[in-house]
Amino acid sequence: MYNKPIIIVAGEPNSIFAEIFFKLFKSKFISKYKRPIVIIGSKKHLLKQMKKFNYNFKINIVDDKKISKKILNNKKINVIDVNFKFKKVFNKISNKSKNYIKKSFEISFKLMNKKLAFGLINGPISKKHFLENKYPGVTEYIAKKANCSKKEVMLIYNEKLSVSPITTHIPIRKVNKNISIDKIVKNVLTINKFYKNKLKIIPKIAVTGLNPHCESSDYISEEKKIIIPAIKKLQRKKINIQGPYPADTIFIKKNSYKFDVVVGMYHDQILTPIKSLYGFQPINITLGLPYVRISPDHGPNNYMLGKNLSDPTSLKNSLNFFKKIKS
Repeated sequence: MYNKPIIIVAGEPNSIFAEIFFKLFKSKFISKYKRPIVIIGSKKHLLKQMKKFNYNFKINIVDDKKISKKILNNKKINVIDVNFKFKKVFNKISNKSKNYIKKSFEISFKLMNKKLAFGLINGPISKKHFLENKYPGVTEYIAKKANCSKKEVMLIYNEKLSVSPITTHIPIRKVNKNISIDKIVKNVLTINKFYKNKLKIIPKIAVTGLNPHCESSDYISEEKKIIIPAIKKLQRKKINIQGPYPADTIFIKKNSYKFDVVVGMYHDQILTPIKSLYGFQPINITLGLPYVRISPDHGPNNYMLGKNLSDPTSLKNSLNFFKKIKS
């Protein structure tokens, strides 16, 4: 029987991805992982990075067109080789790697669309250099390629507490114009469905306000006009949801322990506290796709490049998450 693999797009070549993957491989975590893991990236570049870190792991080249016909295991590093010329092993991030990343993603999308893989993880990617302002973030890029635009929901998942922003990578001055009753309802229903179907949990959900202390000096606030009506609509649909709560107190332990997910109005409103509480343990899951896509919750981290000091916990948690879900 074909054991569907986890596909990992290596992402930005000038990032900490190779380092953290090598650390997991050395720890035997990968070899003990029951589902095959396949990296989409440059074999030559991985070998050069391996040499820099003084590792000597064996690589198994996998043909993406014959992946379902080959029995895979994790005794070697499985690689779908994407040929690309890199002048240096560790260099500054630029748009020179854009075509390499694009080609890697295209291979992954074909495998996911043909249902030849169990799930997709992508390594760190520079939104600025890869997307070039064509999409707000990688979440929206992947949703577009999966023909699911406007259905995507960003969930920063952690076992103890997860968060989800209604708006993602947009300027703060545009946030109030990009929240609506329909968008809040759609996002929360998607989150609720994901928890029920994939994790077999009926989630307890909290919603933050937009304004400090959920108040505004304006005659009509976003809380009264948008957020409270959205919550009432969801409660009528029997969703276990409460709010709006002030964002400055909902993350206090005695409050946050009451919920599985906190839905916020903008990116840093909820990403800042979740990272302060749990560091880089959480993982970024894109909901609303026909498959599960995860990204470790850290960027390329160019400042740590080549120092061999990066923590692989988020990548480990990304792989562990697939053990939780049935399909």
